[in-house]
Amino acid sequence: MNETPASAVNANTDEMLMRSFSNGSQEAFAELFRRYRQPIYGFFCRRVPDAARAEELAQETFLALLRSGARYEPRALFRTYLYAIALRILRADRRKTTFRAAFLGQRDTIADPVKRDATESDLWVRRAIAKLAPMDREIVLLREFEQLSYGEIAELLQLAVNTVRSRLFRARMALRELLEPDASAAANDAPETAPQGIVQKGERA
Repeated sequence: MNETPASAVNANTDEMLMRSFSNGSQEAFAELFRRYRQPIYGFFCRRVPDAARAEELAQETFLALLRSGARYEPRALFRTYLYAIALRILRADRRKTTFRAAFLGQRDTIADPVKRDATESDLWVRRAIAKLAPMDREIVLLREFEQLSYGEIAELLQLAVNTVRSRLFRARMALRELLEPDASAAANDAPETAPQGIVQKGERA
């Protein structure tokens, strides 16, 4: 088993760590887990209705990463690679949930991005996001919450980059229409206004 000093591990890029892990470094995997445990948990929390289930799916993602270590080839950013695993696990879980709902009579609990313990302004945004078409909703979540680039989103969802851009623009316009009435109505009850970051006209790099 390869041993890597902690200071060297911490200084490595994600891709360097994954290559080290594929060569047998458990310290490299531990550092990747430390960096991505909370982001991956958040990924699932925004897509499944139960926090405990989100934690289970996050654990499944890292177990899958462990199993795939020896087969890793650095053809994309590690972050893209990891979110691709998470997305596959999410889709498999949704298929199981749909099956249970259709054939076993259990309630369908496929993700609603309206989550617990959100602030009032966050709740407006999340309710609006829940009303988007599934693909548009996924693009907004990946861009605004996971902070993925257009290229990463295109690779994950198997779309052209221009398609990602156009669908994100359309989703933001839809969110603007959904949020502005809510913000106006809420202004009478609270001093805060609805957050504007997701629906701004400008675009960051």
